[in-house]
Amino acid sequence: MVSDELYALFIKREDLFMQTSASLAGSVVSLWRYPVKSMQGEQIDTTAITERGILGDRAYAILDRETGHVASAKHPRKWSKLIACRAAFVEPPQLGAPLPAIAITLPDGQVVSSAQPDIDRILSRLFEREVSLVTTLAASPTREADRTPIDGTPEQELIRAEPMAIASPSGTFFDYAPVHLLTTATIARLQALFPAGRFDVRRFRPNIVVAPAAQVEGFVENDWLGRAIVIGAEAAPRLDLIDPSPRCVVTTLAQEDLPRDPGILRTIAQHNAAASVTAAPGVVFPAVAGVYAAVRRDGTIRQHDPIFLSEQGA
Repeated sequence: MVSDELYALFIKREDLFMQTSASLAGSVVSLWRYPVKSMQGEQIDTTAITERGILGDRAYAILDRETGHVASAKHPRKWSKLIACRAAFVEPPQLGAPLPAIAITLPDGQVVSSAQPDIDRILSRLFEREVSLVTTLAASPTREADRTPIDGTPEQELIRAEPMAIASPSGTFFDYAPVHLLTTATIARLQALFPAGRFDVRRFRPNIVVAPAAQVEGFVENDWLGRAIVIGAEAAPRLDLIDPSPRCVVTTLAQEDLPRDPGILRTIAQHNAAASVTAAPGVVFPAVAGVYAAVRRDGTIRQHDPIFLSEQGA
């Protein structure tokens, strides 16, 4: 619940939005950071956010030395063990400082550190191929993704090599853009459409989970595309909501107590599609949940912060 005091603080900040151009859209339910691309991440209470996204998010990646691709759970036949690992910083990262080490919990429960001199050997043994844990790459990153039709069979498997971070600063490991938002309304709508499934936020890997204001229901993010949000009331960051977030096989994968469930992706495809805003204007993605964002003003985000949404055309 957003307090009257916080809303009053927002109204006073005319440098954020004109008073008539924004409305209260909701509040931050939870914040998530994924230190290693495609591994499970960590829930956090507060974070700095810059043009490179939430500080420390996708800061590391696993590099396949044979192919040169960044390892991705989007190719589960090759990287099924990746999403079974969990990564967390040993201490919170700080702006302007070197990244702290990360602790990686392997599928068998063993915990290893990115600072260990033998970390690449340990991970290579786990994935049964030669890999390196990296924070930078010399060239633009690419990944392999399973693009088999949603109702396809194993014989129809279609694996594509694809560029990454198209709407992100160079040298980052994001799939597309640096920030991903998802509302509780979308999760609730999907759960109602397929009660047998478990539409847990962990399947979608968002950075910011939003509780919409005023009991809004349904796929509310679709109506936010092309607009901007401000999060918080003081020194608030501004994000532009640039594209829908297409969903893929990752939403169906088993992780922790969540079972493998192809019905998750099938339900999204049957009930929610949205048109691209910037990546390919007018192109309709057949299965989406949530939106991608670009950071236009740095700042700090906290759990329970209010979120203000610009009006259309503002």
